[in-house]
Amino acid sequence: MPPAKAFAHLVSLVKVELLARDETGLFHAGPLSRELRLIALQRFSPIRDAEAEIVALAAGTSMTVAAATLGPLEPTVIRLEESARPQHVSLRVGTVMSLVNTAIGRVYAAHLSGEMLASLMEQDGIRLAGVQPGSILAGDERHAGALDAGCRARLDEIRTPGFDTALGAPVPGIHTLAAPVFDHTGSVCLVLALIGSAGGFDSAADGPLARALLAATRRLSWRFGFMETGREAS
Repeated sequence: MPPAKAFAHLVSLVKVELLARDETGLFHAGPLSRELRLIALQRFSPIRDAEAEIVALAAGTSMTVAAATLGPLEPTVIRLEESARPQHVSLRVGTVMSLVNTAIGRVYAAHLSGEMLASLMEQDGIRLAGVQPGSILAGDERHAGALDAGCRARLDEIRTPGFDTALGAPVPGIHTLAAPVFDHTGSVCLVLALIGSAGGFDSAADGPLARALLAATRRLSWRFGFMETGREAS
């Protein structure tokens, strides 16, 4: 668009207060934009707003889709869209996931501060596939709750591809791909996971299941106001 034409549109948006202009001549969000944002945040409901994506993801991949959020005992499954294919998956709404031994839990753990993660690990033994804290804590730092090098490295690796896998664990013969959904603060508000039998499950990082999952989580993150430099929503 020619600059003169774009400027005319910007001026019109200033008049209705969607934009404002500062003393240097730059445009930014106006009073109406801020008011609309507050209204949107008040109506924000991750699981309600993600419902259509969850149903479409299950239909498009023929896999079971689980959605988890942080509950009183941490990562908790709050929505489960069953696959049309028969699958022996013991997961249920209300299941609380281990932060170490499940893909859903590790995705959450990868985005928690070290102090918060160490505190939560004290209760990991009561979660699905949970472990006793001492088995993954650094020997000389167990009182401080410091994770061992192997566990920290695994969590670091999750942030690069943007998802995690669990192959045949904690349930033998069942594979999982899990990826985070971020909100406007940059925090993980949901984790979506594809779950299916090992025989028909493509766990490749560039496979169709991973691409479908990441496309869904990035669309939701964009809708929830998340912006990250160098990464665009699909």
